[in-house]
Amino acid sequence: MSTFDYDLFVIGAGSGGVRAGRIAAKHGAKVAVAEEYRVGGTCVIRGCVPKKLFVYASKFAEEFEDAVGFGWTTEKVSFDWDTLLENKDKEIDRLNKAYIRNLEAAGAELILERATIVDQNTVQLASGRKVRARYILVATGASPFIPQHLPGRELAITSNEAFHLERLPRRIVIVGGGYIAVEFAGIFNGLGVETVLLYRGE
Repeated sequence: MSTFDYDLFVIGAGSGGVRAGRIAAKHGAKVAVAEEYRVGGTCVIRGCVPKKLFVYASKFAEEFEDAVGFGWTTEKVSFDWDTLLENKDKEIDRLNKAYIRNLEAAGAELILERATIVDQNTVQLASGRKVRARYILVATGASPFIPQHLPGRELAITSNEAFHLERLPRRIVIVGGGYIAVEFAGIFNGLGVETVLLYRGE
């Protein structure tokens, strides 16, 4: 008799964790996937998907402006931030449920709790329960950070919070010149926000 509760225990239900759990379960392994927040990971919940929806929304301002030259009348066009947030949340909910369905359909068990490693084969859940697994896969991804030494850091937000702002700001300063920073600068600028991008180099 096996001394393990699971063949594979995955910590993190993002793209990598869900895929690993699904494939292993489909091959007959007894699999559990633990997630403390929502299923789908950064791309679905706080990254690619909501960002693309925001990018699409920000592009319409340019399209409406160009449309006038092609004979369109656009005087009554308006933008509502709350509607964009609500529809973004609906799409994320839909995808979250789809990820859960696919994981469970493959035969993996989903545990909606934080999990930490105790030793090579033991995981402790937030509820206090300990489980043993032949293999433990850590698929927690990364998270944005604000440097500790930055003066005024308590006033800053990360890309995570940008998806949940209660109202569209009048002005925003974005620090950094990477892909995410530039994309958010384009989003906010396109939505009519006075946008400044700061970067340490030329």
